[in-house]
Amino acid sequence: MTADSSPSTAPPVLGADPLWSRAADRIREEIARRGLSEGSKLPAERELCTRLDISRVTLRRALAHLVDQGLVTSSHGRGWFVATPTAPAPARDWPKDLESFTATARRKHMRPGSLVLRHDQVTASLDDADRLGVPAGTSLMRLERVRLLNDVRIALDRTLLVLELAPDLVRADFREASLFEELVRWGVEPERAEATIEARSADEELAGHLGIAPGAPVLVLDQTVYTREQRPLLLSTVEYSGDRYRLRTTFQTD
Repeated sequence: MTADSSPSTAPPVLGADPLWSRAADRIREEIARRGLSEGSKLPAERELCTRLDISRVTLRRALAHLVDQGLVTSSHGRGWFVATPTAPAPARDWPKDLESFTATARRKHMRPGSLVLRHDQVTASLDDADRLGVPAGTSLMRLERVRLLNDVRIALDRTLLVLELAPDLVRADFREASLFEELVRWGVEPERAEATIEARSADEELAGHLGIAPGAPVLVLDQTVYTREQRPLLLSTVEYSGDRYRLRTTFQTD
């Protein structure tokens, strides 16, 4: 593997927990310390970002986590509030916010892992370049992994990332590391994704990687992920084994 020859700066040490998780803990502690009751309004997002020294993307991940725990709730156009206890919300297997495979696994109290098939540098094809908004031939990081939950093969994940945005990731160890968390460490925060989901049948190669029969159903998530600056960051195609992963979510009106 080759890497950008420009000097690199070591990433900040963020500790064992991701930044959004520690921000959620601090918000939870603040609610308890101030004795905020049900319906109390939290400070505005801008103020919370300043207090916690985090970006708005990280803050919203923290708040979404607290929503899942039933601690806070949002009101469109009004802000964030301490939630009123209600019956537990239906569990959901698919995140409604942009969330990495690793974060989804942790939320569901499962152990994520990966078998790395390819981790190298390639050049962008015409189609890839068009989707990523870069010239054909631009250097990309290719990362292909079999994703595991509690050591069970769940999905094949193929990713192409614009290398100039995080050149040091060609040296990361993705057998355990989360791609999204590594990006955040280097100051690149995925903010949104445009995605399509469709059902297909597994070809022989995919079936071999997932340990399923050729022709078995798979659920395919294809997405383009963008940075906070709305620049295309990466392309990702994740093929989930149909009998090992479910799509379940909750819809409600505003």
